[in-house]
Amino acid sequence: MADEALFLLLHNQMVSGVYKSAEQGEVENGRCITKLENMGFRVGQGLIERFTKDTARFKDELDIMKFICKDFWTTVFKKQIDNLRTNHQGIYVLQDNKFRLLTQLSAGKQYLEHASKYLAFTCGLIRGGLSNLGIKSIVTAEVSSMPACKFQVMIQKL
Repeated sequence: MADEALFLLLHNQMVSGVYKSAEQGEVENGRCITKLENMGFRVGQGLIERFTKDTARFKDELDIMKFICKDFWTTVFKKQIDNLRTNHQGIYVLQDNKFRLLTQLSAGKQYLEHASKYLAFTCGLIRGGLSNLGIKSIVTAEVSSMPACKFQVMIQKL
């Protein structure tokens, strides 16, 4: 329980620190979001390396996504992804109905425009993890009502 609180506090401080140190132009151009996503990318690479060192090779892309939704998500956020959908053409949607990094914000719509700040790190986390497993991807996040969110993973074919 304490480690979860520390993670939430660290994440909030990271977001706050990146935005406070940025100049006005960087915020408007989305550089803060990019900076947070890059931090998440590096952390995701390291975590996946550690989590998969004793596991068997994955059969396919879907196997990897199931690992991300179950084992990876459980280790980082203390719960599994609520829903994984795919069109079997390289697009996956991961839905978390009670995303931990958004539960600290209001459940209403008043903070909806700030949600992207708090999701950038996690987008990078997913992208970094997939990258270390040999999958190049683009990860975006969408929030329609807090604290539920969807992460869309588009696999880029080499």
